[in-house]
Amino acid sequence: MGSTISYKTDSPATTPLSFFFFFSSKMEALGGYPSKSSGPKAKRLRVLLSMTVGVGCLFLLQTQLVKPRKPEDFYSFEVKDAKGRTVSLEKYRGKASLVVNVASHCEHTEASYGSLQELHRDLGPSHFNVLAFPCGQFGDTEPGSSRDIEAFAKSTYGVTFPFFSKIKILGSEAEPAFRFLTDSVQKIPKWNFWKFLVNPEGKVVRFWKTDVPVESIRQEVTALVRDIIIKKRGEL
Repeated sequence: MGSTISYKTDSPATTPLSFFFFFSSKMEALGGYPSKSSGPKAKRLRVLLSMTVGVGCLFLLQTQLVKPRKPEDFYSFEVKDAKGRTVSLEKYRGKASLVVNVASHCEHTEASYGSLQELHRDLGPSHFNVLAFPCGQFGDTEPGSSRDIEAFAKSTYGVTFPFFSKIKILGSEAEPAFRFLTDSVQKIPKWNFWKFLVNPEGKVVRFWKTDVPVESIRQEVTALVRDIIIKKRGEL
């Protein structure tokens, strides 16, 4: 049985500018800034304090500007395709995606590839895609290179859905895009062919483990695709 995912938003962070005004007001209230020039020494102190606050504010502003933006959804990530080229997942925004960690030599390979191809053919690719991420961390079920894995799946099972570079999904070297999926559901795959349903906004709405066949999730995936089509027609 799949699971439904919910999300919460964080409160806005304090800006460097607001920090500057807050700090300045506190300094004045505490007498940190002399209100009148009583002599060269007081003037130097005022200049020194102003420079210190100014440098601090610039440092905070710089850290805000250069800090990398954390991807907020699955489609915000960049990944490698089977040929090693960097591709943006933004191309799938506005569609439903079924993201699967696949393997070539697993007891579920033949049945899963056949059912995934049928689903991709029947519902995609205008509003839906199966996105395959090979992983070799579960036994010796995916020993080949990314190119070999894609070629094997296409020649043996006739799949036409996108394949990406072979990744890790366990440990500190886990692919960030796939880690977003596992963090969203608070579950880490224990075997191949876990299935994550991603909505048009890039959020995980359902996931299914290995032992849940693709045929049993078709109805839910179809319902999501139908909602996308109805929404797009209403926007015309």
